[in-house]
Amino acid sequence: MLGVLAWMFAWWLTEAVPMPITSMSPLFLFPLFGIASCDDVAEAYMDDVISLVLGSFILALAVEHYNIHRRLALNITLVFCGDPLNPPLLLLGICATTAFVSMWMHNVAAAVMMMPVATGILHRFPSGPTRSNEVTNFCKAVVLGVIYSAAVGGMSTLTGTGVNLILVGMWRSYFPEADPISFSTWFFFGFPLALLIFFVLWAILCLLYCRKSSGQALSAYLDKSHLRRELDLLGPMAFAEKMVLAVFSILILLWMTRSITDDTPGWGALFQGRAGDGTVSVMMATLLFIIPNKKQKGERLMDWNKCKKLPWNIVLLLGAGFAIANGVRSSGLADILSKALDFLEAAPYLAIAPIVCLISGAITEFTSNNSTTTLVVPLLIQIAKTMHLHPLLLMVPGAIGAQFAFLLPTGTPSNIVGFTTGHIEIPDMIKTGLPLKIAGTLALSILMPTLGTVVFGTDKEVVHMTNGPFLHRHRI
Repeated sequence: MLGVLAWMFAWWLTEAVPMPITSMSPLFLFPLFGIASCDDVAEAYMDDVISLVLGSFILALAVEHYNIHRRLALNITLVFCGDPLNPPLLLLGICATTAFVSMWMHNVAAAVMMMPVATGILHRFPSGPTRSNEVTNFCKAVVLGVIYSAAVGGMSTLTGTGVNLILVGMWRSYFPEADPISFSTWFFFGFPLALLIFFVLWAILCLLYCRKSSGQALSAYLDKSHLRRELDLLGPMAFAEKMVLAVFSILILLWMTRSITDDTPGWGALFQGRAGDGTVSVMMATLLFIIPNKKQKGERLMDWNKCKKLPWNIVLLLGAGFAIANGVRSSGLADILSKALDFLEAAPYLAIAPIVCLISGAITEFTSNNSTTTLVVPLLIQIAKTMHLHPLLLMVPGAIGAQFAFLLPTGTPSNIVGFTTGHIEIPDMIKTGLPLKIAGTLALSILMPTLGTVVFGTDKEVVHMTNGPFLHRHRI
């Protein structure tokens, strides 16, 4: 198993073989090396979490096809533009729009969608030696705001990033008898955390690049008329756009109400727990292939040709993560590797979350967020076992820390999207990303032992693994 991990890690890091192909390698490596049967490995590539991803991606493609994301972005940005121009307020609008979009689709897709909207605003400014420092700094603030807001917004929901989905899948795989982490459960923890980090991000950007006094220098190039012209080009909302928006809204409502609290069961109780978040995700995506778009006779809101852009690389990577987690556990490798992190056993209780977050956050600067989560979380589960702690006290900081890839362009594709605009350089990312990473770690350290106890029930005394009781008591 260690050899397979090294093999896959090398391919992921060097891209000697395309990432999706590397993600499928457990399908032949595990059976050939006697780690698991082909059927057991294949099951990891299609479960409720994968279904949730597929349905969400189809809905995101519909949103992109009908330009709903662009219309939403322009409307919200128009509200925040202000008259006279208030650069910090406009920056807040751009960042808030990006974070909101990223909550409901993959954060990389949100960054890709929002960057043209942001750079379209920046194109109003002059370039070359005539550009003032105020204009240059505002351009940096907008681009940094988009890429970091996409990452922060993605922390709020399960669909915002693959890391959250990997965490939920591993939790269900290791602890099938425990209460699952539903969409609403994660939202009640992830949204407050993301909100704290978001306002810290905005404050950092305003302090470093976007003072209110720069409004006079920017107002000559940017006003509401530019935004209104772009919005007018889109025309009024058609029936198809309204229906896609309605389907997406209903899906969010179903996600939030499937399982509410222990005392107030959601609609999922009507089906004795058989329906999951992936169930409604695929069901609502299916409606897009049934409802007519009223543009041409016989056309539906979506057809399979529009789905050719489905990011199968993300789907396969998620499947590989679940397969690796199962292999690390079943092979006994987790018991061996967890000894390398034995020093955590001597750490004070309140220091566990920041230490785990910092370790994960350091690794993720050099590998993908999903790869970091796939490798680190199974080890943290084993460490929680030896420390007699609730596993989520380590799993959640490890997974969220893997999303703090704020320092280097290579940390996540979202960073590359911003870096290729030419408005930012690596020192800009480090200057902004380092305090943001520290602030995120502090916020997580405060919320995990407080809000996390309420949301995830980490004060429960027994959690079951697939092979019996995992722990009988833990320290609080």
